[in-house]
Amino acid sequence: MAKRVSVDRWMFTVTTILVFIGLVMIFSASAVMAKERFGSAYEFLLKQLVWAVAGLAVMVFAMKVDYKRLQHPALVFSLLGFTTLLLISVFFLDRAHGTHRWFHIGPISLQPSELAKPALILFLAWFLQNKTKAMDDWRNTLIPAVAPTAVFLALIVFQPDLGTAIACAGITACVLFVAGIRLRYFGYAFAAALLPLYFLIFHVAYRKDRILAFLNPYADPKGFGFHIIQSLIAVSTGGVTGLGLMEGKQKLFYLPEPHTDFIFAVTAEELGLVGALAVIILFAIFLWRGTRAALRTQDNFGRFLAVGITSMIVLQAFINISVVLGLMPTKGIPLPFVSYGGSSLFVTLMCVGVLLNITKQAE
Repeated sequence: MAKRVSVDRWMFTVTTILVFIGLVMIFSASAVMAKERFGSAYEFLLKQLVWAVAGLAVMVFAMKVDYKRLQHPALVFSLLGFTTLLLISVFFLDRAHGTHRWFHIGPISLQPSELAKPALILFLAWFLQNKTKAMDDWRNTLIPAVAPTAVFLALIVFQPDLGTAIACAGITACVLFVAGIRLRYFGYAFAAALLPLYFLIFHVAYRKDRILAFLNPYADPKGFGFHIIQSLIAVSTGGVTGLGLMEGKQKLFYLPEPHTDFIFAVTAEELGLVGALAVIILFAIFLWRGTRAALRTQDNFGRFLAVGITSMIVLQAFINISVVLGLMPTKGIPLPFVSYGGSSLFVTLMCVGVLLNITKQAE
């Protein structure tokens, strides 16, 4: 069978539509807040637009570069080392919102943990491509495979950013599963993580409050339950067709972070069930096409890259939407392509470019 000569048009189209939806909804969700804080309703929109243009450009570039060039050990370990250096260096900077997560370079903010996800995907794809028949070798395969993940998880948790750490662990689990790891090892990992998770959640006040809010937000509606209650109000008032673009009320200083973590709630309020389902369907199509690319790719390196990138995007979307709908405790996970956040959008689009190149070469 001849190789395909064009990228996956479904995936390309879905990605560009989601980016467009993100720009529209960011402006809708942030215009009033931006006018209040910065004197311009376009502050957040213009910043995101610059990142979107840069991200789409790097996506087009990446989809034209043979993904097999990425499996050079020097590139793999350089990216791992550079990401580790950034994750350590951020602790020496001033805190922002009580965390060590961002580098601020003039008007630009960079979040090193966003780079950790593609760095882990690239390493796992490179390391495991020739080890699928040795997945039971814990000394020479499993431990070296998960060691970078363990280091990144520790550094990200101490920022603190438990949500991103969980996303990194989920991506690693997806790649390992496709590589052929036995399910019992997931059980071992879960058992080993129980005690650390207990201390990280129930011995940290704000995380404990999030669990309590998840179980019963109305126990403290003006305190730890405020976020999820306002989110559910936004979703429920949207009805089937929504209140109309720019007509939402919860973004007017009721819903915290309406242009970032809770932008899906604004989408549901203004575009209704129709708009919310449309976003979910777009991510479902992305999952379908990403899975299809992984199944059709003949080499393990490309397959694991496809699985890692697809799981990175879909897993984050699942977590974000679940939080907005009250199905999971609140976590600081953005909605890919849609939420405000330049470094997240740029890195995600770069990864999609790699995935599109994989689809181009898949048989």
